[in-house]
Amino acid sequence: MSLTLTRTPRPARAHRERRRRGDPATRRRNWLGGLAGWLWLAIIVIPIYWVLITSFKVQANYYSSNPMVPPGDPTLDNYRFVLESGFVTYFVNSVVATAGAVVPAVVFSFMAAYAIVRGWRLRFLRLVNGLFLMGLAIPLQATVIPIYLIIIKLRLYDSLLALILPSIAFAIPLSVLVLSNFIRDVPKELFEAMRIDGATEWMTMWRLAAPLTRPAILTVTVYSALNIWNGFLLPLVLTQSPDKRTLPLALWTFQGQYSVNVPAIVAAVVLTTLPILALYAFGRRQLLSGLTAGFSR
Repeated sequence: MSLTLTRTPRPARAHRERRRRGDPATRRRNWLGGLAGWLWLAIIVIPIYWVLITSFKVQANYYSSNPMVPPGDPTLDNYRFVLESGFVTYFVNSVVATAGAVVPAVVFSFMAAYAIVRGWRLRFLRLVNGLFLMGLAIPLQATVIPIYLIIIKLRLYDSLLALILPSIAFAIPLSVLVLSNFIRDVPKELFEAMRIDGATEWMTMWRLAAPLTRPAILTVTVYSALNIWNGFLLPLVLTQSPDKRTLPLALWTFQGQYSVNVPAIVAAVVLTTLPILALYAFGRRQLLSGLTAGFSR
């Protein structure tokens, strides 16, 4: 007859094991992290709160009232004034410039990323990929003068096409980077199966690679649309007529020579932000997952 002895863990050892497993009873509270989180939340929420309450105030008593106190008699006159000041025209210009740049940029970036991944052994495609990556290191501000001169030579100044063409060029590098990383994750066996079935590269790209990289396509679409929609420098330099202004540039309309209509500007900011919030809410998950996968390598 044999006896099996079991060693009872010491209290300190058991405490360390629970702590290593992340036992809630032994987990320490991160007071510093919690305080930093609440501080960051206040930094974000307070300006949004100020924007919302200011858009319902009257300009006459704006400077004499407490900026953080809600208005006693809220009004929609600011939003009515913004809509009657050509907001619809500026909104249409922004939609045309954004859609006209995003759609070609995403389509071209997807085809370029597919060619780079599938033909990586070709030296020419490796050079093209390096050229795209170099585009990430060139800021927009450094190319304003060359872009302005090129647009003047092409006789496209003061047109929406003058905004669309540079926006396409600046949206391509990051889009190619993200899409190429997603296409590399597609198993090679699927491409081989499509080739055995007699599919061409064109059919493989649109019937296999495109559906499997849909999160990446939505990622670059949302990200590029946000950047182009919020663009201010290109519309400022490449347009002049009031009927060619986009929404960020149109905020100058509510700035007078001797005064600034702050409630009207804030109301215009709210109306300008609504499409951005809708687009971000639609593609938030794909945006975060796509950017994470694109920079995780």
